[in-house]
Amino acid sequence: MRTAVDSSILLDVVVDDPQYATGSEAALRAALSSGVLVIGDCVLAEIRPAFRAGEIEQFLDDWAIDFIPSSRQCALLAGEMFERYLSQRTRGKAAARVVPDFLIGAHACEHADRLLTRDRGFFRDYFKDLVLVEP
Repeated sequence: MRTAVDSSILLDVVVDDPQYATGSEAALRAALSSGVLVIGDCVLAEIRPAFRAGEIEQFLDDWAIDFIPSSRQCALLAGEMFERYLSQRTRGKAAARVVPDFLIGAHACEHADRLLTRDRGFFRDYFKDLVLVEP
C-alpha cells in the first residue's frame, strides 16, 4: 500500500501541534506499517520552512518517506479540478483554495493508493476516486 501524505499531517508532527500531533503521528505510523509513505513537490515545498538547513533530509529518512516528483498527468488533473473549482466559485461558492491543494490531490491519485490528510472534505469533493485516510 502506497500512502501519499498531505503537508498538514507532516507539519503536525514537525511542530508538535498540541491539537493534532498525537493523532497525525499515530496515523503516519499506521500507514508506514502497511506500506510506503510518499510525498510530491508541493508537500516538500510546503513543509521545508519548518526545518533548519539540512534537517529535512533526516526527517524524511527517519520516517522512510519517499519523494516522487510530479508528472504531466498530475498537472493536467490538478488543472481540471482547479477549473471545476473556479466554475463553482463563480456560482457563489466562496473559498480560498489555491493550485497546490489540487496538485497534492492529483499527485496522490497518480502516485499512491490513498491520501493521509486532515482536509478530507476538500479532497472528497474534487478527487472522488481517491481513498482518503484521516488521523
